[in-house]
Amino acid sequence: MSINSPSPLSRTVKHLAYHSLFFFLAPASYASVAAAPMPNPHSSGVSSPAQPNIILFLVDDMGWQETSVPFWDSPTPLNQRYRTPNMERMARLGVRFTNAYACAVSSPSRCSLLSGMNAARHRVTNWTLHYNQSTDEPSSSLLLPTWHYNGIQPEDASPHDLVNATRVTPLPQVLKDHGYYTIHCGKAHFAAEQTAGADPLRLGFCVNIAGGANGAPASYLAENEYGSGPFHVTGLERYYGSGTFLTEALTLEAIRQMQQAVSRRQPFFLYLSHYAIHIPYDADSRFTPNYRDASGRGVIDPMLGVPLDEQEINHAALVEGMDKSLGDVLDYLQLHPDVARNTILLFMSDNGGQSVDFRQGRKNLDQNYPARAGKGSALEGGIHEPMMVLWPGVTRGGRVNANRVIIEDFYPTLLSMAGIRHYSTVQPIDGVDFTPLLLHPRRHHSRTLLFHFPNVWVRGYEEADGFGAYSALLRGDYHLIYFWESRHFRLYNRRRDIAETHDLSETHPRLLRRMAQQLTDSLLAMQAQRPSDLTGSPVPWPIEALTNKNRKK
Repeated sequence: MSINSPSPLSRTVKHLAYHSLFFFLAPASYASVAAAPMPNPHSSGVSSPAQPNIILFLVDDMGWQETSVPFWDSPTPLNQRYRTPNMERMARLGVRFTNAYACAVSSPSRCSLLSGMNAARHRVTNWTLHYNQSTDEPSSSLLLPTWHYNGIQPEDASPHDLVNATRVTPLPQVLKDHGYYTIHCGKAHFAAEQTAGADPLRLGFCVNIAGGANGAPASYLAENEYGSGPFHVTGLERYYGSGTFLTEALTLEAIRQMQQAVSRRQPFFLYLSHYAIHIPYDADSRFTPNYRDASGRGVIDPMLGVPLDEQEINHAALVEGMDKSLGDVLDYLQLHPDVARNTILLFMSDNGGQSVDFRQGRKNLDQNYPARAGKGSALEGGIHEPMMVLWPGVTRGGRVNANRVIIEDFYPTLLSMAGIRHYSTVQPIDGVDFTPLLLHPRRHHSRTLLFHFPNVWVRGYEEADGFGAYSALLRGDYHLIYFWESRHFRLYNRRRDIAETHDLSETHPRLLRRMAQQLTDSLLAMQAQRPSDLTGSPVPWPIEALTNKNRKK
């Protein structure tokens, strides 16, 4: 599929150069700037001198409130639990997006990021690991659909790789073809073992540090050699036995590669994709003392009203260790103002915060408060993400942007930021470039978001908490969820009811029908797969299920 996408940069953006005192030194606003037109990038694969460096700092399993930076309309008790001074620093310098979304589990989000496709279209709808093996938990009432459990694959993938997989033109490949030094550092989780897509080097990265098919670390500890088995983190042998926590090792390697790119005088794309804050919650001894009182017990948590247990102490330390990594990246840029003034930094998470049983607090109520539930759930706790953007000369410090964005938007946006106007892909692009929202902060756009998870992530969790096989739509203030197992609907007003406790599906029948029709139309347009009942008959599409329900009344 050919894309001829005039970038907003080439039409309207002035690329702004800073005075020698770089913006990191300003507490909440930028220094004065001098404007100069940004040259059009070459489409021949030769980089333009003005092409910006781009750093995408992605965190694993980080909920929207697991930070001292508020991403709601007011601070919350969870914001008091965590210590993230460098996220605060980035928020002072850049823009917070308070309505950023991703898929509810890891691989779908990461495949959307690298392909620009919605999960309903790329069909990598659950997490991947072993070749040609589904990771779905069984359903007692459904035959779950075949999904692309071998992940996304590069254009030159073999027939072996393309079984139950999606062929794409990966984002880093487009950047590399236009002169970028592309660096992968950390968790990949794009495809199953024994496929090309499991190797970031096959997806357009020039360098791969510690990325493979594994979706989690077996261990964060260097004394454990970062674990063993299918979740072993490879490529960090130099740190074995050194006491270097995994988050720190990845940061050191990322900065080393940035230095390499700078020495080559080549624009770089750094995808710093941390394994933190995914389980296991190994203790990061650099930060665990910050969550203990003088007796060694956990500090009294402002929300729970009781001391944090060991899991939560370690979890909070993982968050702070991630934040320290962000600070190290900011420090590197501050020390190299010539690099910094031409470097864009984006912060994002891949799904909602963990809320399963080993987390302290009331199940599915406290872990992502004021949202309910968490990772794997269709509710806000499973899909609402912390997101920030720092773009020298474009973003102004301390701003908040309430426009809705989703993970597949990063594909066209990063290419737009890079000034890449002409590129071709084998896949359609569902993402929407959000650079206009940065260039014009007062702009508001209406955006409907689609979520598709016809899978079962875990058992033992209730549909009322958003778990199970579902498809969902966010439109305006309303959130519609259709559960494939029960054929039930839930409808929430997320602006008035962020905890999604008041189901409006019975009291708003006209709105329910309109949204069920739009959800059905969206799924059909993307050729989404759907489950079947135990007889093999396809489960009705949302509008069909609603029509059948109304006929029975």
